[in-house]
Amino acid sequence: MTSEAGASDSPVAAAKPARSGWRLVLSNLRQPKVLVMLLLGFSSGIPIYLVGNTLGFWMRENGIELSMIGVLSWVGLAYSLKFLWAPLVDKLDAPLFGRWLGRRRGWMLLSQIVAAVALVGMAWVEPRQGQLLIGGLVLDQLLVFGALALVVAFASSTQDIVIDAWRIESADSAEQQGLLTSTSTLGYRGALLVTDSLILILAAHAGWSLSYDAMALLMGVGVLAVLAAREPAASVLAAATPHPALFTARGLFDALVGPFIAFFRQHGRWALLILLTISLFRLPDFLMGPMANPFYADLGVDKETVGTVRGSFGLIATVAGVAVAGLSAVRFGFIATLIAGAVLGPGSNLAFAYLALHGGDTGVFTAAMVIDNFCNGYAGVALVGYMSSLTNAGYTATQYALLSSFYALLGKMLKGLSGFAVEHLETGRSLLEAYALFFVATAVIGIPALVLCIVLAVRKPPLVMPPPT
Repeated sequence: MTSEAGASDSPVAAAKPARSGWRLVLSNLRQPKVLVMLLLGFSSGIPIYLVGNTLGFWMRENGIELSMIGVLSWVGLAYSLKFLWAPLVDKLDAPLFGRWLGRRRGWMLLSQIVAAVALVGMAWVEPRQGQLLIGGLVLDQLLVFGALALVVAFASSTQDIVIDAWRIESADSAEQQGLLTSTSTLGYRGALLVTDSLILILAAHAGWSLSYDAMALLMGVGVLAVLAAREPAASVLAAATPHPALFTARGLFDALVGPFIAFFRQHGRWALLILLTISLFRLPDFLMGPMANPFYADLGVDKETVGTVRGSFGLIATVAGVAVAGLSAVRFGFIATLIAGAVLGPGSNLAFAYLALHGGDTGVFTAAMVIDNFCNGYAGVALVGYMSSLTNAGYTATQYALLSSFYALLGKMLKGLSGFAVEHLETGRSLLEAYALFFVATAVIGIPALVLCIVLAVRKPPLVMPPPT
């Protein structure tokens, strides 16, 4: 799509002459920050499925009901509520590491360590119905496991706040922002494939507990990236610039309310429509997420096959989706790419409905994985790029946390009910027929987001990009 509104609404399209865009992107590939961004994106993606979709596979194999799997997926709400503590991350140095590494890098390292330790705790406890004796107290084993998963989600979402801020503040131009966005998404999607595919192969041979221990070790990739990264100039300046004491009335107002006022001032009457569009954009993916891996288990596809297909054909499809979205953002702009993502993302859910009706055939399963990974890789880049273009300098972490929270909040709240939905649809039908209806319903739910994206493309005036920091 090449509408005038779509092209002008993109910081990439607006900021570059077409003839020089490719040269600028290729030259940026040689910069060290791009490799750091790839590793940070990988670190950001490691925990999320370990307390979400992959965890559902483990729980289902241990005989946990679909409704309980859906309920435990609510620990992911931490990712949607991160805007509540993002102002603290924006304004305060991290305990222990802040003075040594700087504000952004200090918070990254602290959150990575906490997430890794909690993952080891999950590996030790395991998701089972039973009792644990800890310090003389008898505790419900599944409750303790859920609490550890919540700690992982909290630490991981804090890491996301800071990595997003580092990415936005480290870009020297709008073109480089597009490149870093694609690079981050590629690392992130690579981590999702590790925790959504390769871990299944490992679990088939070594067990789930050892697999989660291995994932905790992979958080070390993020630690290496933090040590290799440079603190963004904007972050150093913000830390050195006097501002109202945080824990005063003026300081709290500036930290908590200031980012939202700035956002609504910049976008005016369109601000609410933007937030609504973002909140609905990935809703179909969130709703079906907790049921995907239990679906494979109920379909009779063993986890080693799932892991092998995801780690081969799925990986290629993800890279292709990310690459195509990055090229689309450079060529057509973020808003046009967003519209295409609003079609591809929900559309991929129909492949799962087809799979449910045709059984666990390996060929059909592989085709469904390819479609899903390509479409979601594309849609992910589209949304991240668009949200990045909406932030204001000075409130980078808080505003991006606000946007990414809105994108996930509704989906995270509703996905906890997904298990109940499948169990309800099963009444009078087979379980696989219930899954098929559920997946079709999640695809249809994506239509309002597509309509809103088109409205933004046609009606919203172009953004005025701030000068590079």
